[in-house]
This record gives sequence, C-alpha cells and structure tokens, in this order.
Amino acid sequence: MILRRAIPAALLIAAALGGCASLRKPQAERPSPPAAPAAAPAPAQAAAPPRVMRLIVPKPVKCVPDDLGPPPAYPDTDASLRGAGGAADRYQLLAAGRLLRQERLQKLEEVVKRCRNAGR
Repeated sequence: MILRRAIPAALLIAAALGGCASLRKPQAERPSPPAAPAAAPAPAQAAAPPRVMRLIVPKPVKCVPDDLGPPPAYPDTDASLRGAGGAADRYQLLAAGRLLRQERLQKLEEVVKRCRNAGR
C-alpha cells in the first residue's frame, strides 16, 4: 500500500522539480571575444571619367512648301450657280471649278508624296 502512495508522490515531486528547472533565470551570456581586425581595404580604383553621349535627333522635315499657297476661289459656289443665267453658264462654272480642283489636288498629291519619302 505504501508503494501505491509512493509512486504518485514521486511522480509529482519529479514533475515539480522538472518545472522548477525550466523556470530558473538564464545566466547572462558572456560577451564574445572581439573579432580579429579586418584586413586593410583595397585601395579604391580611380573612377572612370564620365562618358559624354550625344543624341542625334533628326531635324523635323517641313512637308508643306511655302509656295503651295491657300486654295483658290472656286467659281462654282452655290450662290454663283443659282445666279447663273442658264444651263450653259452653270456648266461653264462647273467645268472651271473642276479644273481648279484637279490642279489643286495634283499639287497636294505631290506634297504628300514628298512628305512620305522624306520620313524614310
């Protein structure tokens, strides 16, 4: 019977003592010895001189020539066609307006062609 009481008591005492061991304060850590002095740093290499980079920016191309001028005053406006005396007069106004438009279109096509070629 004594043995029955002794075993649980021994277990309790062992658990108490084990718990007490984990609660004790840790000892202050000893400072580590100073590190050996490092080797002298290698002398710094001379810095390379700064490089100058020049960017070549293409000059903008002026596509519209100065001699192109404004569009002409076309003779076949609505007002002039209404005010024409007859069908023959209206026909002449339309024909003259068509010729002026064709000339202007030809000049504009040449300008567009030069602009496209200048961009290449």
